[in-house]
Amino acid sequence: MATFTVDTTKCPVIIFDFDGTLADTPKSIIAVATKVLKDYGMPKEKFKDIPGLIGPPFPMAFSTVLGYSKEDAKIITARYRKIYGNLGKEAWPPYPGVPEMLKDLHDAGKCVAAASSKRQMFLQHSLEDWNLNQYFTYIFGQDDTATHPKTQSIQEIIAKTAPEQAMMVGDRKYDVQSANEVGIPTIGVTYGHTAPESELTDAGAYKIAHTINELRALLGI
Repeated sequence: MATFTVDTTKCPVIIFDFDGTLADTPKSIIAVATKVLKDYGMPKEKFKDIPGLIGPPFPMAFSTVLGYSKEDAKIITARYRKIYGNLGKEAWPPYPGVPEMLKDLHDAGKCVAAASSKRQMFLQHSLEDWNLNQYFTYIFGQDDTATHPKTQSIQEIIAKTAPEQAMMVGDRKYDVQSANEVGIPTIGVTYGHTAPESELTDAGAYKIAHTINELRALLGI
């Protein structure tokens, strides 16, 4: 496991996850996935595992979390996206305090980036819907071939910015693991209630923020 000694308040590049970190999407993701999987005939005993879909990229998540074949996962993903994409921006609102935090980071001269397992186009539109895109220098989503959540996106951001130090901010172990692979620390956040704090610390999160105010303090704003 990677070890770091970093002053988080001085990191010039901050890379954010989207779902459960910037946006309060877990309820809508779980609701749509539940409907689609129920219609697809998933056994009731597996419904408890649906929250695990938040984090890894689709369609892979339906295979790794719920055990579906690649072909089934593609079909389920298409049905999920057809419904989710028509929900409207109220399904992906920023957490209270997030817009102000992003603005303050931007105004402080930080390079703010997004690395998400969402598709690139949908991630871009989701940020635009709430006028958050104006604070981002780089926005990286993924395509359906992604098997390593965020690792390549983080690498590309770092290659473009060449910072002395960069920092990942995310709510799931996948964020921490991807950042560790690239060699940067992660601030794990728990205010979205997508995973227990132990998941983040066990994966190697450098710091934990339980609230937006704690995250702001760690980022030096």
